[in-house]
Amino acid sequence: MPTSKAPPPAVLLSVTDKTGIVEFATSLQGLGYILLSTGGTAKVLQQAGLEVTPVSEFTGFQEILGGRVKTLHPRIHASIMWDREDSEHERQMSEYNGSSIDMVVVNLYDFQANAVGGDLTPQEAIEHIDIGGPTMLRAAAKNFRYCLPVIDPADYETIVNKLRSKALDQSYRQRLAAKTFARISAYDAMIASYFDPESATRLPTTPNKKMLRYGENPHQTAEVFAWHPNEGLAGAEPIQGKELSYNNYLDLHAALGLARDLNHYAATVIIKHNNPCGAAISTKGDLLDSYTKALACDPVSAFGSVIAFTRRVEAPLAQTIAAKLFVECIVAPDFSREALQIFSEKKNMRLLVADMAAPAEGVEFRSIDGGFLTQTADKSDEGTTNWQYVTKVKVTEIQKDDLLFANTVAKHVKSNTLVFVRDGKTIAIGAGQMSRIDAAKIAVRKSSEVYTDDPKPLAGSVMASDAFFPFRDTVDFVSQYGVKAIIQPGGSMRDQESIDACYEHGIAMVFTGQRHFRH
Repeated sequence: MPTSKAPPPAVLLSVTDKTGIVEFATSLQGLGYILLSTGGTAKVLQQAGLEVTPVSEFTGFQEILGGRVKTLHPRIHASIMWDREDSEHERQMSEYNGSSIDMVVVNLYDFQANAVGGDLTPQEAIEHIDIGGPTMLRAAAKNFRYCLPVIDPADYETIVNKLRSKALDQSYRQRLAAKTFARISAYDAMIASYFDPESATRLPTTPNKKMLRYGENPHQTAEVFAWHPNEGLAGAEPIQGKELSYNNYLDLHAALGLARDLNHYAATVIIKHNNPCGAAISTKGDLLDSYTKALACDPVSAFGSVIAFTRRVEAPLAQTIAAKLFVECIVAPDFSREALQIFSEKKNMRLLVADMAAPAEGVEFRSIDGGFLTQTADKSDEGTTNWQYVTKVKVTEIQKDDLLFANTVAKHVKSNTLVFVRDGKTIAIGAGQMSRIDAAKIAVRKSSEVYTDDPKPLAGSVMASDAFFPFRDTVDFVSQYGVKAIIQPGGSMRDQESIDACYEHGIAMVFTGQRHFRH
């Protein structure tokens, strides 16, 4: 008895940006796809010698309203949207002599170039708003398990390769669906900002936001938005103290970032103006010990700071802080009842509870003139596995622990930075300088001001640099103050000069191969 043969797959192509479309369609046709297309795209494909079925022939419906309605048709959307594993969907498609569209290749009318850049009136501009394209793409993205949404010409080659190797899996389909929804969202936002220019300076209205007293300065307005209510720092409410300010959020974010990188220790992080001014760990699990050591690095700067702890805050630590230091905010995984009672005397001090486990890989956003930048968060946990020991002077086990700690702290300090560590505590931090040698000089000066009874407070310390040394001058300079080991990424054309300087001064040097700029 003969078996029914599955119909060939179909792809609908309707693109404004025709980059690579002929080559892509040729490859798809070679893989057995039926090509459905509209207007200008169909013409380009036909001129290239490809066999194309016009969408109007597929639907049996000619476009109307000057092209405003051509793909907004039940047969198009049913063919995209039906669930191939739903028997009722299958029955209805058979009843209406339906078929399948297995891929939608669409990019949108260029509203930016034609409407925004074309100095059009609103009535003229609306003709450059794509309706059918986003509708088909959203339909395909919703049904990505069966119909692949393709909005970016940069994906054409990958799709063809995956089809040829039968590797077009659900994970990749879902990724293209996410890209599609993101592009359409940005497209809608661009149109919104055209009709209401003030909307370009506002984020979408969301219930997960609240106004702040002001921004970094009193003349600036500010809000905090949370992706999800009651989640993360953005959704957290202090369990004590007045409302958080814009600057509080920035410093708390910095404190949490470093504390989470140190969460396998009993650790203290003290932040001032987004930079650590002290950090320490206690291998004995003694949080009060780590706090005492962290504070000793720069007790003057710690006034008005934000502090993060990686362990539950108990009464002795709370009493020490409350008696001697003005603190804006404290964040920890928990506070004992006795600690809360002690802190309650400090009515304005904000206390927050936060999970110290490292969060999932995230994305960072930063605004720039006319837009914003994104990057994945610097979540690398290098350990010591890939370290390269480049000097004859050996690193001791104690120095290795200090180098790892110093490198972790350096990742969270503004560039250019140098971090000096001894016995699990920061001795000095040179942060945010235009040259690395200046960072070294500042750290040395700060250490001499703090440790007034010690002529060489950096003696026996290790030093971490967030980036390579372009010259040997920093190594020569810190050698005068007793630094015994240095950790840095390496990668400079003059690396050998720094290695030679270490040899001359009896200093050990380790390369990590990973830079940690923080601008």
